[in-house]
Order: sequence, then C-alpha cells, then structure tokens
Amino acid sequence: MPRSAGVDPEEYRRVAGRFATGITVVTTVTDGVAHAMTVNAFTSVSLDPVLVLFCPEKAARFHDAVIAAGVWAVSVLGEEAEEASRWFATRGRELSGQLDGWTSRRGRHTGAPILRGAIAAIECRTHAVHDGGDHSIVVGEVLGVGRPDPDGSPLLYYDGGYHRVRPR
Repeated sequence: MPRSAGVDPEEYRRVAGRFATGITVVTTVTDGVAHAMTVNAFTSVSLDPVLVLFCPEKAARFHDAVIAAGVWAVSVLGEEAEEASRWFATRGRELSGQLDGWTSRRGRHTGAPILRGAIAAIECRTHAVHDGGDHSIVVGEVLGVGRPDPDGSPLLYYDGGYHRVRPR
C-alpha cells in the first residue's frame, strides 16, 4: 500500500492524537457469537437520513464479523469504563466469552450487546462500506438511540492516554 509522500506514519499518529475523541465499543453478533471492539474513529454523518460511521481495521477479526452481520450497536463509554475500553482493544483475546464479566443488554433493533453504564447507545444497520486504506469506513443507518446513563460523563482519548472531562 503506498504511503503518503513525505508523511511519517508515527509523526502523523502523534499529531492526529492531539484531537480528543470519545471512546466507543462497537458490538455485533454473528452465528450466535457476540463480537466487540473498542473504537474511537466514530462520528455522526447525517441527519437526513440519520447516519453514523466508524472505521474498523481490516486486519481485525471484528472487521469481517461486523461486515457479515450487517447490524451493530455502539456503546459510548462513560468515564468509569476505562477497563472495558482497554479489554475490548486487546488484540487476540479469546473470542468465546469475550463479553463475560461485562454487563450488557441486547439491543432491541439489532440484538447486539449494549454495555451497561454507556452514556449513549446507537443501533445501526450497515448502509455502506468504503475503502479507507488499512481500515474500512462503515456507514450505518441509525435504527434506534438511547441514553442508558443520561447523567454520565464521557471517557476521552487524547495524546495517547485516557482523560475525563473536568467541570468548569
């Protein structure tokens, strides 16, 4: 895969890391098995129709699972969920029972797990998938939304580490 001329990937990563992002766990179910992955490349796209997107790495086993399933859920993590974020970002963890120990409920529209303590939840059907280099850009039509913990504060990722919102 060609690299951008003159852009060092590690320096790009450091620079892009200066953009604070929320942290989500995206989940799906295929053949009765729940799959989950920590994602911070997530954003709202459109209000008409209501669309969001996230970008899974093509090499991750979650990539193929979410593409095959066609439906998925997004749990926006609250400030107490750093351990969950780290767990679902762990490469090569055992697939069987990967959600054991994490309380969740199945989404009404997708059947995908939504993590307890999420400050927001969004259920989607895949609308389009675009090439994004070593990632795919998965655009989802929003089927349902909720605020499981409406008073929670977000967990953020900035400059290579986890952060919390400080009250003014």
